[in-house]
Amino acid sequence: MSLAAIAVMAVLFLSETIAFARTIMGTSIALDENDQPQIRLNFNITLMDLHCDYVSVDVWDTLGTNRQNVTKNVEKWQLDEDGQRRIFSGRNREQREVVHEEHDETLEELHEDGEQAVELTPDLFKPFLEQHEMAFIDMYAPWCIWCQRLHPTWEKFGEEVHKLGMPVGVGKVNCVVHAQLCKDLKVMAFPTLRWYKGGEAILPDYKMDRTVAALTGYAKRKLEMEQKYKDWESKNEGNSDQRQRARPAAGSSRPDHPGCQVSGHLMVNRVPGNFHIEAKSVNHNLNAAMTNLTHRVNHLSFGEPITKLPLHMENTPFMRKVKRVLKQVPEEHKQFNPMDDKLYATSKFHQAFHHYIKVVSTHLNMGSSTGAESWNDVNSVTVYQMLEQSQIVFYDEVNVPEARFSYDMSPMSVVVQKEGRKWYDYLTSLCAIIGGTFTTLGLIDATLYKVFKPKKL
Repeated sequence: MSLAAIAVMAVLFLSETIAFARTIMGTSIALDENDQPQIRLNFNITLMDLHCDYVSVDVWDTLGTNRQNVTKNVEKWQLDEDGQRRIFSGRNREQREVVHEEHDETLEELHEDGEQAVELTPDLFKPFLEQHEMAFIDMYAPWCIWCQRLHPTWEKFGEEVHKLGMPVGVGKVNCVVHAQLCKDLKVMAFPTLRWYKGGEAILPDYKMDRTVAALTGYAKRKLEMEQKYKDWESKNEGNSDQRQRARPAAGSSRPDHPGCQVSGHLMVNRVPGNFHIEAKSVNHNLNAAMTNLTHRVNHLSFGEPITKLPLHMENTPFMRKVKRVLKQVPEEHKQFNPMDDKLYATSKFHQAFHHYIKVVSTHLNMGSSTGAESWNDVNSVTVYQMLEQSQIVFYDEVNVPEARFSYDMSPMSVVVQKEGRKWYDYLTSLCAIIGGTFTTLGLIDATLYKVFKPKKL
């Protein structure tokens, strides 16, 4: 019987020790006690068909915040046709307002002696470019306020070109009347001032001051570059090696693919709100018929960034702590950036994706202690998980679409922590095993004794 008692206690001791050493991952819901008024929003988004000059990041929330064209901590990169970064378009930089010229004469008065800026139609457009080796054309919309301010200046510019005898054709296209022509020319904003050489557009478009002097100076520089090119060509005719080594910059078109990568972070209030990427310019009116908001979310998260970090941030004390904690967290509790690397493509104009995000504060406690006081522990960290839903929204033809990211902070938080047995529970169980074993076996021994005890005769 003693041997049986020892065997039973050994098995129970071993089972209790294994149970004490083992921990399980437990989750619970608690009221979010975070008292910070703002939260960091990290984003990196690629606009497939929108030039960086027209990308505006706006923020709105229910407290009345309405920030237009946020530039602080936001940078933009112009992309090539392969989606690779090509030109840095600025950080913390607001768009420069171009200078417009005021005139005493009205447009009608300027037209009394004839129009120098030729009104072009689809039938006249190509013959005009064939007639003029160099041409400067204004694509406009009559309702555009910037176009209205430019009209007298453009007519005076045409008169100045005629007066100086410059070999430049000055024209203009009404993009409301000839909408298909402007669509074929990929006019994204009004006014678009485009230089043509030999019937081919020379990109990028003109985006400097809109004064007669500035426009005339631009035309002169283009002609001087072309003349230098022709002089050089005639000088080096037949010398192919010299032509390749010393070829000057002629008036040739540079790649100007309308793709933009906008990234950075925003500090937003912990209330329902949204940030949206909109096609907007301080010097243009956007062409709603040509605004395509197809985009790819490279990264979107809330709180301190913990994924897709640059190398110099990977080995900070905070990131070492985060990596140590995340190694122990199950995958179902790592919904920190579910939108990353997803493409949201629109097949038609006048539509864009709107995203609706629920942000849930998540406390990860991988230490041995529990309770609210453990969040400052080296094995604990607070992160933010996201629940996301997206849908296409359709716009009226006159409205410019926007890619909207609406967010809402959950008042509840998720607590993910290791749960194990306390040491005093373990000792109590060991004592119970010892006492229980002796008591049980004592009862068995007494019963057997009474059953098998020899009876007296």
